[in-house]
Amino acid sequence: IEPVFALHGRRIPDRNRYSIALRAVEPPGESFMYGPSELQIFSEVLRRKLLRRHLTPQEYLQRRILSPLGIYGVDFREDTVGHPLLASGFKLSAREWAQIGILILNEGKYGHRQIVPSGMLDELFRGSSANPIFGMGFWLNRTAGDGASEVDVEKMLDIPWERQYWHHVCLCRDAPRDLIAAIGSGYQRVFVIPSMDLIIVRQGRDGPFSDATFLRIILGKETVHRSRLAVSG
Repeated sequence: IEPVFALHGRRIPDRNRYSIALRAVEPPGESFMYGPSELQIFSEVLRRKLLRRHLTPQEYLQRRILSPLGIYGVDFREDTVGHPLLASGFKLSAREWAQIGILILNEGKYGHRQIVPSGMLDELFRGSSANPIFGMGFWLNRTAGDGASEVDVEKMLDIPWERQYWHHVCLCRDAPRDLIAAIGSGYQRVFVIPSMDLIIVRQGRDGPFSDATFLRIILGKETVHRSRLAVSG
């Protein structure tokens, strides 16, 4: 399905209705297209499922996930008829993003409460044949160490989807394979590394940034990387 980045704006009054009318441009599983349209379709499916509970997707997300994490006041950037824009708009503090990182690190548990079943959470962290390093909303480093080259996700996404290349790439060769990343525009990041019991939140202005270099510095691997480059050069 075409990404339709115009959904991020206010010019489409009913994002859900617009998105569910979109036609598939490629067979399922053959191509990777990153954009808001798929999440708007999910929003509509969730809306219909919650009708019998008399809940909106926003209310469900707030009650089921955000409130137990102590996160309030989220701007869902609703359209004219009240549908949320799930693809962007969450403006959280570093501490609030870290709460979400804790939920991931603890396999769906926060404090003494199991908020998301661990098996269900695992579904988010599986790549696909079309893009091995993207799960459901999260980016993965599972191909690191297999001769993969490092990719700048945001720069790759700026390229038309037909010319994007997601095979034999990783976020950082020197970071653990179990690294999970929430990647936001302007190089806003949440990195979760379960094997190291580590959560990293990066916030800052848009500008020159490299996930791979940042992670190597944080993990103390930059010197090793430079030595490797010197030897290979």
